[in-house]
Amino acid sequence: MQNKDACTSIMVGKKASLDGANYIARNEDRVKAIEPKRFLVKPAVKGRHETYISPYNKVTVALPEEGMRYTSTPTLDQTAGPNEEDGINEANVAASFTESVYANDRVLAYDPYVKNGLAEDSLCTLVLPYIHTAREGVEYTGKLIAELGSAEGNGMQFADADDIWYMEVVTGHQWVAVRIPDDCYAVTPNQVAIEDIDFDDPDNYMWADGIQEFVEEHQLNPDHDRWDFRHIFGTSTQKDRHYNTPRTWFAQRYLSPNASLGQRPEDSEMPFIRKAEFKIANEDIQYVLKSHFNETPYDPMGDAPERKTYRAISLSRTAQSHILQVRNLNKYKTSIHWIELGVPAFNPYVPFFANADDTDDSYRNVPEKMNLESAFWLNEALAEVVESHYQEFMEKDEDYQKELNEWARRKIAQVDKEAASLEGQALTDYLTGQNHEIATHYNERTKALFFELLTEGCGLSKMSFKMDPNL
Repeated sequence: MQNKDACTSIMVGKKASLDGANYIARNEDRVKAIEPKRFLVKPAVKGRHETYISPYNKVTVALPEEGMRYTSTPTLDQTAGPNEEDGINEANVAASFTESVYANDRVLAYDPYVKNGLAEDSLCTLVLPYIHTAREGVEYTGKLIAELGSAEGNGMQFADADDIWYMEVVTGHQWVAVRIPDDCYAVTPNQVAIEDIDFDDPDNYMWADGIQEFVEEHQLNPDHDRWDFRHIFGTSTQKDRHYNTPRTWFAQRYLSPNASLGQRPEDSEMPFIRKAEFKIANEDIQYVLKSHFNETPYDPMGDAPERKTYRAISLSRTAQSHILQVRNLNKYKTSIHWIELGVPAFNPYVPFFANADDTDDSYRNVPEKMNLESAFWLNEALAEVVESHYQEFMEKDEDYQKELNEWARRKIAQVDKEAASLEGQALTDYLTGQNHEIATHYNERTKALFFELLTEGCGLSKMSFKMDPNL
């Protein structure tokens, strides 16, 4: 099997974040330049007797009779499976599933991928509706891997109001997971990231049954005095140093500028878990996910000779980006599923309350061909216009994103205040209505900027000619 996602993931613990929420986030980068995505709420189910069969690789699973409601971002084309990717369920548990990671040939020789095993197209569908804590997310996924095997390498993030867990499945059956400390953040870019595992600390580490014996039996540990998962199972190749490690370098350069001094884009041993040198805001996470080596010679939007040396975080083939803000349910009533469609560098993150029954029509329905009533296509169109005249349009685009972030903070504060006295279905109905209002505001503002820039662009054609006024 071959992974289809080439993403960048960020996790921020509740004591490292500005607002005390746990955050998990990821850019979902796809092979195609255009991969239409939808934003849905999948309803809760009871009394179900169904079997799930993946259209992608035919993995077959008997579904539990009951499942919780959850948000998700499936692809429009379902022929290769649901690819729901990420979401927040009604137990206030968030998950982001498909950070593609790659194992080395030594370990795959003894535990190859399972062709009809669990693959990225099915992970969200088969896990998120059934878990009640972040830790349970790891345990539930681990049981599926033991039963079905894995068709590929995947990194997965799970978060509730208390904990964040990051899990890496790297071979057919081998995996580990680590709890991200509350006062830390972590960034991972398509390579095995987890380092030392403390097998005497099951409160902060989890692992596949028999993984120590597997490594010892096949003589796979290259270190003398440590059990470093990255060293044993991961890769360190030229591709890693040009495609992967530079993304970690840039993120840590921004979040830990002093601690990361001396790190280079091609360093293979940058730490996975770090402490930020300031409290991380939602806007900081956005900045990293929107980044393209800004203010460095490696920026592909610049003109330096090195501009195409490394693969950036924000790409033209990002299908969607999400920030899952897991807030304390008692204090805030609900968590927030921030969605960005199109190219993150040019488009805003839109906040949707996860405790909702439905999503806006502009996010739920995505036509196959471009239509500006669709949020996906509207954002794709804006990104194309901005990039086509980057120097002329970028400042207006950045002002627009800043304006919407300001509006979002005010809106969320207002909704939290109004929601404080609501419970049950009344709360869900209210938040669902607010989500429609939020979608409408963002769509209208985006259309206004799109048509403004499109009009201005008519005067920037390279086919122009300066006329002599005397002719």
